[in-house]
Amino acid sequence: MNQITEVSITDLSHDGRGVAHVNGKTLFVAGALPGETARVRIVKRSRHFDEAKVEELLQRSPERIAPRCPHFGGCSGCTLQHLPPAAQIAAKQRVLAENFERIGKVAPLRWLEPLTAEPWGYRRKGRLSVKWVAKKDKALVGFREDNPRFVADLSECHTLLPAIGLRLAELSRLVGSLTAREQIAQIEIAAGDQCVALTFRHLQPLVDSDRAALVDFAKAHEIAILLQSGGPDSVVPLWPEQVSLSFRIPDFDIDIAFRPLDFIQVNGGMNLRMIARALELLELNASDHVLDLFCGLGNFTLPIARRAGEVVGVEGEAALVARSRENAQANGIGNVEFFAADLAADQADAPWARRSYHKLLLDPPRSGAAAVLEYLPRKGCDRIVYVSCHPGSLARDAGTLVNRHGFTLEAAGVMDMFPHTAHVESIALFVR
Repeated sequence: MNQITEVSITDLSHDGRGVAHVNGKTLFVAGALPGETARVRIVKRSRHFDEAKVEELLQRSPERIAPRCPHFGGCSGCTLQHLPPAAQIAAKQRVLAENFERIGKVAPLRWLEPLTAEPWGYRRKGRLSVKWVAKKDKALVGFREDNPRFVADLSECHTLLPAIGLRLAELSRLVGSLTAREQIAQIEIAAGDQCVALTFRHLQPLVDSDRAALVDFAKAHEIAILLQSGGPDSVVPLWPEQVSLSFRIPDFDIDIAFRPLDFIQVNGGMNLRMIARALELLELNASDHVLDLFCGLGNFTLPIARRAGEVVGVEGEAALVARSRENAQANGIGNVEFFAADLAADQADAPWARRSYHKLLLDPPRSGAAAVLEYLPRKGCDRIVYVSCHPGSLARDAGTLVNRHGFTLEAAGVMDMFPHTAHVESIALFVR
């Protein structure tokens, strides 16, 4: 351990680390880029690969740029700030292509142009870890370090929306001033188009002076603050008394209301472009019956309903289904139904699954849609748009759709939902 060796970086791994080989063994090097030569310190050994960090760059890649964030390398939130955005996108597309080939044994007939949006200040949803460190006499507020046991000591974050990302030092001082500073576990960020909300998770009831300090901070920065003493149902507004969060999808004249702990797409600008591309690929018409699985708040379902004849949305979390129905009613959309169902289980006999659909939209979690593809799509469904947050599960499911269900992988492409991270968001079109 801590051995120092000189290596040449030949590739970039799926998580954004440089790849080298020493005596036939793979070495992953944090902070290194293909084409570079470096002296590296080995920090972890395992049976099949080792891990290292750069001690000294001997030859730099011509693509390397200076990271914008002063905490780059210490915070695990971003791993690709030393690579230009265009090169990041190219690397993510290579990851997707390699996964298709290696896991699914498929390849798209054509590659879609990558979708990009503003690369900084884009993150409207997130969870900040909080830890009071007595030795530093300071509350750490930020994301985790590479070692997830430690919270990175951040003063700023340039991927978070500026209203929060440039106030991390102020949040640190705020938490440090509270008598409950050791009882604040995390701060959840949620921003709508008109309001930014912070939900403070506290492990014990807050005294009046702490509540007053939080209210003063909220008023000074025009930020809503909520308190969470237990599970999701325990969230209550502190200031103001009513907190309303929503975002608009202007191309479809839709407003989607949500609550602070609800899942929404992290990148608002990219979300609008993603919706537009998904509906373009679906090629909707007024006679289409469409099924939207893993529908959440209706992010895709409600825009689809503006173009299709009938839409069914299915989601595993009952609370999100209830809010989807509320959003449909608030937007005057009547040609949509929502159902709550565990999509990781066999739903073949569910009434909604036995209906006929012309088109299907899938937007599953990282685990993918393998369980769904055991009983769907049925005959008559000839077009599927699959939105993915994990290239491995997409590639696996693509193999199933192509080799078992007779679809062609017509097109695929990446979407930069999380600039400066190694996270690969993608979209694929399957046609039968």
